[in-house]
Amino acid sequence: MASLAFSTVHDVCVTVASEHDLVAARREGRDMATQIGFSACEVTLVATAISELIHNMFIYASHGEIHLSLSNDGGKSGITVVAVDQGPRIADIDLAVQAGYSAAGGMGLGLPGVKRIMDEFDIAYEPERGTTITATKWKRQ
Repeated sequence: MASLAFSTVHDVCVTVASEHDLVAARREGRDMATQIGFSACEVTLVATAISELIHNMFIYASHGEIHLSLSNDGGKSGITVVAVDQGPRIADIDLAVQAGYSAAGGMGLGLPGVKRIMDEFDIAYEPERGTTITATKWKRQ
């Protein structure tokens, strides 16, 4: 996994096993983004990214975890969303993040959409740990 240069000042983990967990994770993300002064639009983008990551989790792995962290990098504040699941390896990561591609026959908005609306995006896979997707949204100065 790529190393991100940030220090965590707050962390929340939501275990994802049902739609109720999706709602809880979105709420936590909205609260965190609001806490550091994100605009209403930025708050919505963070919540949308969380929804898309969880939707993919349900399709490919059935469950997992969402970790949310308030982050700081050289004076800028942001929120980092880390989705972790034990689903199958993404066969072709480059293809999976291309707009319009869908391995499940959907519209292909999930991972490409998250990559587009967040400022940083990384996918890693480890056989013992599964897939980890890390996405950070920085507060506009």
